[in-house]
Amino acid sequence: MITPNRKTLSLDALLALRSGARAAGRTVVHCHGCFDVVHPGHIAHLQFARSLGDVLVVSVSADAQVNKGADRPLIPQDLRAASLAALECVDAVYVNPDPTAAGLLEALRPDVYVKGREYERNADPRFAAERDLVTRHGGRVVFSGGEVVYSSTALIGRLKSRDARAERRLNDEKVSRFRDRHALGDDELVRLLAAGRGRRVVVVGDAMVDRYHFCLPTGVAGEAPMMSLRAVEQTDYDGAAAVVALHLAGLGADAALVTTIAPDAMGADSAARLAAAGVAVRGVPARRRTICKHRYLADGAKLFKVDEGEPLPPDSRVDEQLAAELLAAADGADAVVFADFGYGTITGGLLDRVLPELRRRVPVLSADVSGRQSNLLRFRQFDLLCPTEREVREVHHDFANGLNAVAWNLLEQTAAKQAIVTLGKQGLVTFDRAGLPEHGRLRSEHLPTLATDCADVLGAGDALLATATFALAAGGSLQAAALLGAMAAAVAVGQVGNEPVTVEQILEQLGWEAGGEGAGGATAGRLAGDAMSSAGDATGRMAATVSARLAS
Repeated sequence: MITPNRKTLSLDALLALRSGARAAGRTVVHCHGCFDVVHPGHIAHLQFARSLGDVLVVSVSADAQVNKGADRPLIPQDLRAASLAALECVDAVYVNPDPTAAGLLEALRPDVYVKGREYERNADPRFAAERDLVTRHGGRVVFSGGEVVYSSTALIGRLKSRDARAERRLNDEKVSRFRDRHALGDDELVRLLAAGRGRRVVVVGDAMVDRYHFCLPTGVAGEAPMMSLRAVEQTDYDGAAAVVALHLAGLGADAALVTTIAPDAMGADSAARLAAAGVAVRGVPARRRTICKHRYLADGAKLFKVDEGEPLPPDSRVDEQLAAELLAAADGADAVVFADFGYGTITGGLLDRVLPELRRRVPVLSADVSGRQSNLLRFRQFDLLCPTEREVREVHHDFANGLNAVAWNLLEQTAAKQAIVTLGKQGLVTFDRAGLPEHGRLRSEHLPTLATDCADVLGAGDALLATATFALAAGGSLQAAALLGAMAAAVAVGQVGNEPVTVEQILEQLGWEAGGEGAGGATAGRLAGDAMSSAGDATGRMAATVSARLAS
């Protein structure tokens, strides 16, 4: 009895089989393909091929030669070969290491070469070469009928789409349960958005410009093997601490930015954009040039990034000036956000000067870091830290323990009250040790990502930091801050560049449309108006604006 593994042959054994068949006057039929997922279309094709002769040989493209995307083949070559060998109509299987079947056809010289009906009018030069080889050696090329039509690529695409829909439904259920557990219905979220209106929030940190260069790929350069691009247009976005302030202004806060500035045109343009958006800039002249991060894009993909600008050296006089500006801006503030991107605005000297006073005067202190020159552990006794998982692991050099243990160490070493740790596509986890005095105990909850479309991941963490701080300043819980922050992050990744998130976009995340019902069961305009009007005249005016814009 010939078992499937015995039907998978080496090239020498396959040619010996061909020689014996020719000597016996038997007709050899050959089929070639990827056969990533063997489906009814494949089986009908192979049964048709077997009916044309006495011996059916099937060659399978080796893994390295399957050019159907980064995740293909789904099934490795040995298992694909074994699946085909298990079919009764197949007599021999060979794993072909070459890009096409041309070399094998030259050696095997089948009597019949069978391809699918889609190849009958195919002008691909690779298939043309295969067809010429078969006919030159006296064989014939036959196209199967295609009565049973399937496509492995289409099937795999449908399965992935189905998996994505199932994952989305599961995430929606998790988010719904998260909201139910913490009483975060639409009315509560809108109440917080209203309560945050007009709150004074100060952002301190490195301000920079993200310059997007939109290009067209024109091929490979003649002088060296490198990509050649043609510049089409460029757009400047305010980034780092500047965009955190812009998000806060977009949400309706009274936002101020304390930062270091440079006397150049790029910095002046950035300051003008911030002022037009309602951000009060308190800049300390300390830089020779504005920090700019150039990002080059072609066909919607980021190709590479070039950073322009250098970190400031420690300077006690700059620390003193920044401290004075920060403490003046923070007088009567509801929250202060530290956004440290490692370019020298936030130093240990500055923190030593301002933190004792800020902790006495400001209800909410939050912080986040980015870049290897920043240090998360410097932000002690803060109300909220918002690092990524990678950042919190790197600061502790701990890549083995569970996230809960790493987060406990972060809160223990910094004496911080709460943390929101972002996990990229997996969403975020909130950590809170309030009411849990035992050593090593944390209250943690996972919230899946709310993003459905991802155009640009730049700035998602900035949007989350700004919105979560806004929610805490409005009197919201950690879970409310995380949920609204996740909504803002979903908005941010759905648009190209650092565009500020607005209240209207948050409401759209709740599913509110003109004249439609929100997730809480009331119309968007009425619920927004009722909740916001109850917070006072200023928020009543906001309610009227939001309701009018939603209804327009």
